[in-house]
Amino acid sequence: MACYRIKCRSSMNTKKRFVPTDVLIHCYQRTVNGFLIFYSISDYLVFFTILCTTAKKYKVRVLSVCLMVDHIHLSIIEERKGDLSNFVRDYSKTFSFFHNQTCHHTGAFFESPFGSAPKFGDKKVRTNLVYVGNNAPERHLCQKAEDYRWNFLAYAANDHPFSERLFLDKASHALRSIRRRILALYKKNLPLSYDFLRSSFSSLDRKEKEQLADWIVKTYNVIDYGSAIRYFKSYEDMLTAMHANIGSEHDIKEVFTGKSDAHYARMTAILLKEEGFQDIHDMLALDIKEKFRLFLLLHRKTDALPKQIAAFLRMPLSESGI
Repeated sequence: MACYRIKCRSSMNTKKRFVPTDVLIHCYQRTVNGFLIFYSISDYLVFFTILCTTAKKYKVRVLSVCLMVDHIHLSIIEERKGDLSNFVRDYSKTFSFFHNQTCHHTGAFFESPFGSAPKFGDKKVRTNLVYVGNNAPERHLCQKAEDYRWNFLAYAANDHPFSERLFLDKASHALRSIRRRILALYKKNLPLSYDFLRSSFSSLDRKEKEQLADWIVKTYNVIDYGSAIRYFKSYEDMLTAMHANIGSEHDIKEVFTGKSDAHYARMTAILLKEEGFQDIHDMLALDIKEKFRLFLLLHRKTDALPKQIAAFLRMPLSESGI
């Protein structure tokens, strides 16, 4: 095992990050101001395909991923010196570019530097994998870790866990055509864009949208389930460990807003239904006066904290007036 330190800069301080190779590293990212990252299935799929194509480029081993609405957890092993920071830098930069164009954002998107902590020994690795997998149940997004699509646990045992099996001979012409186009991009190690996904999903019914989402995850997925599962002896033992406890993380300080992230889906549903948005991302382009009106609407109709509503609308809390 080789160890090295790299300088890690932010506007507040300069410190050296401890990055041992061949050791699992827990990486943690939040956005500037704590704003949301993921609003719809397209956000998750764009990010995941960027993450996977970048992992292939740098040959890092990804043992665990959890995409939460306002932060990201990764459990990664780098085998070559410097690959971890290059990997995080490149996928963050690429996603920010894609995202900022669609979501009407300018400037830095992710906080810098990202959080990281090495996990020495099997016990600490197991604790970390349990912690990352259990983020969604802990934030009241599901009952069990494997029920959450965006920690990708269910894909270790099933290539279509959230949809019916896709039979190409029964699929629509549109779905078969989209699949061919995605395969062409995948073979070039290229991620999927917002525009591509928007046009693709618009031509499918609900059943085929879910099938396509599962197929995209299965196709691009680089998560090394085998290495993760070996720390627990079996997939079932890994899930049992997650069901029994939530794990812990003492090396990275997480910032939580409220007790539940379920409010964000409720807010999205309200705006799509009552405000007539065709794409929830269009809300992000509104001026502060319109966002304040939506803030008051969501404050009346949900139990979300003012800080959660402000993060959802991407408006500083001071501008909410509450």
